[in-house]
Amino acid sequence: MNDECHCSVNREISNSGRNERVTNQLSSKISLNIYLFTVISKKCLYLYITISIMEELFNRYQRISQKIQTDFVRSFMQEVNWNARFIGIKGARGVGKTTLLLQYLKINFTDKRALTLYVSLDSFAFRGKTLLGLADEFVRNGGKHLFLDEVHKYPNWAQELKNIYDDYAELQIVFTGSSLLEILNSRADLSRRVVIYHMQGLSFREYIMLETGIYFAPLTLESILKDHLSWAGLINAKIKVFPHFEKYLKQGYYPFYREELDLYEQRVEEVINMMLEIELPLLRGIDVGLVPKIKELLAIISASVPFVPNIVHLSKKIEIHRTTLMSYLFYLQELGLTFHLVKEATGSVRLQKPAKIYLENTNFMYVLSSLSANRGNVRETFFANQVGYKHNIRFHEKTDFLVNNTYAFEIRGKDKSKKQISGMENAFIVSDEIEYGYQNKIPIWLFGFLY
Repeated sequence: MNDECHCSVNREISNSGRNERVTNQLSSKISLNIYLFTVISKKCLYLYITISIMEELFNRYQRISQKIQTDFVRSFMQEVNWNARFIGIKGARGVGKTTLLLQYLKINFTDKRALTLYVSLDSFAFRGKTLLGLADEFVRNGGKHLFLDEVHKYPNWAQELKNIYDDYAELQIVFTGSSLLEILNSRADLSRRVVIYHMQGLSFREYIMLETGIYFAPLTLESILKDHLSWAGLINAKIKVFPHFEKYLKQGYYPFYREELDLYEQRVEEVINMMLEIELPLLRGIDVGLVPKIKELLAIISASVPFVPNIVHLSKKIEIHRTTLMSYLFYLQELGLTFHLVKEATGSVRLQKPAKIYLENTNFMYVLSSLSANRGNVRETFFANQVGYKHNIRFHEKTDFLVNNTYAFEIRGKDKSKKQISGMENAFIVSDEIEYGYQNKIPIWLFGFLY
């Protein structure tokens, strides 16, 4: 009887141990299944979110593209080598960089939209995402042409674009950004990889095309100097230049003038404020609290352009150190708010005291200055803006400008004599309010046909 009880107890202990092992095995299997389910669920969720994001970005791109008109396309589009794998387009806010990208995509990839993607990096749809992740998913889905707008809004943009370029040899990358973009001095040196272009506002030629629908080919500087009479005759035979010229000087530099002309000045002010209050602190680390000082500096310059800076006097007036003042002046030029004439083309541009400072375009003169714009200053600003875009332009001791270290230009009204350039080689009088020139006297509006 005792032996039987003992055996019964042993059997119960054995069964109990076996049940515990079975329970543990079942628990392990259940835990493993739960883990696998969790991993798979997370991967599926990640895949779903990624697909949803890509779909949203692509749909947004298609919606924007539908609204883009291609009846007028900037000549700048023909200057870009679109076959390059890595393209950067810099320019001041409002000059038309976004429109350029979307027009190019619409014109060239109508039947191949699935191969392309346009993303604005300041879009809410892109918040919290990475460029590397976007590029990887885009390539996985067969993408070939990635167009990125406003890259300066994305931290570490240079390093990630460099990595994308190096890792995805089949992908073309085109990006736009602020005039302040650091291409050469960024930690990820892109200079050996990317082709950089600079875009500015409408030329007078492009403005005329928008207003009249009449196409005029861009002229070279040399062709204007040698054959200005013929070119003036050809243009004057098709349009009345003067009314268009006056409008352009006041409200024709930024392409958005076509949208709401009565709000044009307000929008130009918004462009200026965005550059000073957002781009400058973001890309140059300027304390936002110092922006009013820079605005005060810009107001002083705009009141008396062409401004001949007295650095000592100016630093005392706005109560900042001279070195800081020189940096602020340099930032204004980098932003595309001012244009500086220097005496020498050597040395650090940042450290050079400008001989003269102009506002970057004539429209700024009518928006920023509370006084009526001086006609002589308007003429010089127009010439500097249109000629300086593609040519080296510097201060000249005897005339207003020296271009390409060869040609001297004196900018004057229609009744100005040639006495000031008498005896000088390669010297020209550029005159306002004349339809035709004579010998080395050339209508100023004709220099608006250079791009």
